[in-house]
Amino acid sequence: MDSGTMRDIRELVDDKEAYADELRRRWGGLLSYRYIGRRWGSMDIGAENDDTVKVRHDFRNSTGGLLVAPIAICAPEGGGMTDLEAVPNPVIHSAQIVDPGHGVERIEVRSTQLKKGRQMGYSRSLIVDAADPSRVLAITEGQGISIGGVPEGLERMPENPIEVVDSPELPPLWQVFGAGRRPDGHWALPELAVDLASPDAALHIGPQHVVLEAAATDAAAARSGTDGLQIRSWHVMFLARGKTGPFRVDTEAFMGTEGHVGVRMLMVDEGQGGRAVTSGSAMFALVTTG
Repeated sequence: MDSGTMRDIRELVDDKEAYADELRRRWGGLLSYRYIGRRWGSMDIGAENDDTVKVRHDFRNSTGGLLVAPIAICAPEGGGMTDLEAVPNPVIHSAQIVDPGHGVERIEVRSTQLKKGRQMGYSRSLIVDAADPSRVLAITEGQGISIGGVPEGLERMPENPIEVVDSPELPPLWQVFGAGRRPDGHWALPELAVDLASPDAALHIGPQHVVLEAAATDAAAARSGTDGLQIRSWHVMFLARGKTGPFRVDTEAFMGTEGHVGVRMLMVDEGQGGRAVTSGSAMFALVTTG
């Protein structure tokens, strides 16, 4: 992980050139979208007509179904606000997996801004099979807030993609994002690094979704006695900006009826006295074979 210099971009709002340079550096270095392969027509030069993302082996769980973290990163649901018009901060993200996406090679994200107020924004998306848009894979929606203004006239930026060659040997996403299960049994992200931080110098949503899903899946497997699980419902509330780290995830799992397992998660910033950063819940369904 890159532990280079981090500065809250809001400190540069009165210097357009410095602000644009810092935004270009931070957006171009952010791991979340670059590693997943999500391009943004609103932000990236040359990406105007591409809202599709290739589905790789590391986007799938042990049953071959889609993980929820790549979907949440591809459709972050920050209310439809971009970094060229505000300093956006997520508030709520939810996703329902309608179809686990077996056999799907590429997804398409169809996003809609529902409402934009002075500070708050609301959005939703359909995630569909790019080869067959009538096949809906997931429904997402969420809310975001502007925590600062930006200089006028900011321009879109050149892309800085990471070329990932698909292979069954790809490392799991949690490993790429620096997460892991500690000897005390908790999943955690390390101290904040620049490639995991938003321009406002706080933990980005990408690594949060990744470590929360890994922790929830581990807890659900331990509670049910099987890793044959598929997330069907996902809900996350961003309570505070993660500023320091390490970021520990606490989980509770509950066995339900008809093969369902519920998990709730709480991420805390250990470097900030255990302050609660993110709360989430997930509903898993047991996957039967044969």
